[in-house]
Amino acid sequence: MIREIYGVLCSRAENVSNFIEADAIFGPNTRLVYKHYATLYFVFVFDTTENELAMLDLIQVFVETLDKCFKNVCELDVVFNFGKIHTILDEIIFGGQVLETNCIEVMKSVDEIMKLERSSNTILLAPIVTSGRNSR
Repeated sequence: MIREIYGVLCSRAENVSNFIEADAIFGPNTRLVYKHYATLYFVFVFDTTENELAMLDLIQVFVETLDKCFKNVCELDVVFNFGKIHTILDEIIFGGQVLETNCIEVMKSVDEIMKLERSSNTILLAPIVTSGRNSR
């Protein structure tokens, strides 16, 4: 499926729309919107009830947030920070609903989540004490 999408996107001319009917790939009433930044493609798949321009704007919000987080996001940031990327996306979209479109608010939430994760990783557990008996 990913190869098929990539093949379709790479074969499109620069001067065409960023919206594609995706019925053949994902089934009836689906559309695909994409944006190409440098060497990264950002692709959202949605049904026909969603607004295409709103989805394109959502990609822009996602990319701006990634740029703020990683200082000019690149492939390596995506590969080595996959969990953080998902956290950012979860702060923007969760359960199919758009939650936040303000990059600054998203970054505040992500920073708070990262602080909580770091602090939970530094909590030391008390050593397990075993009895001195040796059972044979």
